[in-house]
Order: sequence, then C-alpha cells, then structure tokens
Amino acid sequence: MTDPKAILGADDVAELLGMNVQMVRRAAREGASPAYRLPGGRAYKFLREELFDWLKKSPAVGSDEGDDLDG
Repeated sequence: MTDPKAILGADDVAELLGMNVQMVRRAAREGASPAYRLPGGRAYKFLREELFDWLKKSPAVGSDEGDDLDG
C-alpha cells in the first residue's frame, strides 16, 4: 500500500516548510514547484518525494534567482 503521507496539500507543504500557504500556492500556480491538480479540482497536490528533490536542487545560498534583499 502507498504511504498516505506521500501526497500533500498546500497547507501540509506550508507547515512542513514553514511557509505561508499562499506562497506555496503561488509557487505551484507559477510552475516554480512541482504540483498537480486532480481533474476538475482546484486544490494543488504535491508528491512528498518530488518536493524534497526539488528543494535539494534549489539551494538558497549562491542563487542568482533568490529574493533581492537590497530592495
């Protein structure tokens, strides 16, 4: 049987990563994070393993695409 915690909702991802749920949804909507929608559904679903792989490939240190703190 498949692990039921392998599929996460946006609120689960937000809690797991310490993010605001709206930021999680925005990243999914913009294609910045791996996310899925069920046919006819509005809610995003995330595969836990894909999410972890995506995070490993997206280091914050040394990134040219990170948030600009200088304004």
